[in-house]
Formats: sequence, C-alpha cells, structure tokens
Amino acid sequence: MMLAVAACPAAALQLHIVAFGDSATSGYLIPHQQAYPAQLQQALRSKGHDVTVKNAGIAGDTTAGALKRFDEAIDPGTDICILEFGANDLRRGSSMTGVRARIADLIRALQARRIDVLVIGLGRLDLTGVARENGVPYAQWQLPTGKFRARDGAHFNAEGYRILIGRMLPQIESLLAARQTK
Repeated sequence: MMLAVAACPAAALQLHIVAFGDSATSGYLIPHQQAYPAQLQQALRSKGHDVTVKNAGIAGDTTAGALKRFDEAIDPGTDICILEFGANDLRRGSSMTGVRARIADLIRALQARRIDVLVIGLGRLDLTGVARENGVPYAQWQLPTGKFRARDGAHFNAEGYRILIGRMLPQIESLLAARQTK
C-alpha cells in the first residue's frame, strides 16, 4: 500500500513585535486601539503578515527606566523590537551622550537575545548615529504641529500615527522578511 503525501509549504510562524517606548509609544491621550502598536498590527495583518504587536510603552519613561523594566517588557519569543526613547531624558536634563549610551545598551541587550531592532527618533531627537553604530535600521518621527497631534499639541493623534506607520512600514516589512528566512 502506498501513501500519497501532499507537499505543503511549511506554515509561517506568527512573529512577535514589541513596541518599547514612552508616551509616544503608549498612545498618550488617545484610545489604546488608536496608538501606533495597535495600528501597526492591523496594518501588517491587512497585508497578510501573521504578527502580534505588544504595546510596552509607558508615558514619562526614560532610557534608564527602560533598562530597569527591560525583562518585564521584552517577552521571551520576541522577534522584533521597535525602540522609541530619549525625549523624556532630554526634557529632564540628561545629556545626549548618556541617552545615546543607554540606547546602545538597550540595542545590545536586544541583539544578545537575537531580537531585531528598529530605532525611532522622536521630533528633533536624532539617533541616527547610535542606530548606524549598532547596525540597526532607523526611522525619524517628525510631523508638523496641528492636525496630527493629540489635544496637548505635543503627542500624536490616530491620524498622525497612521502617517508615521506608513513611513516606517517598509522597514518593518524588511525586518519581518529577514526573520522569516532565519
């Protein structure tokens, strides 16, 4: 007796993304489902990607706070981390040198866990150098004030996040494609 075995491509595993950051990540002043992690998950799924995006953003957090809550925020099995910190550090008087050093520490800790990283610079905070030095992609989040902002005029609203996601989606999809070939 001969059994016929159908050739089936291996099912792609669901990929796990953690959005790790401060109020710009958490979605301060807007409903949770309108914050960028929820919108990113929806955008990726609508393009056929099997992903979950965890929102590990805390309003007011700093790079020092991120290092302290790293293990709590970054779950085992995380594939990609979108790292957005530094604005609160500078607002509280930290040096740019210190911010860059702590961002680099976070990147190295993620890479040690074999997690791919996308670094986000918020507004005038430019982290291009630290991203380049650590071999990770970088995106700058900059939008004019006004209609893309939440009621405080500083944080983003749902439309602002939609625009930012559209700009960084190619980088996220590149990271996803690289993960699926590993």
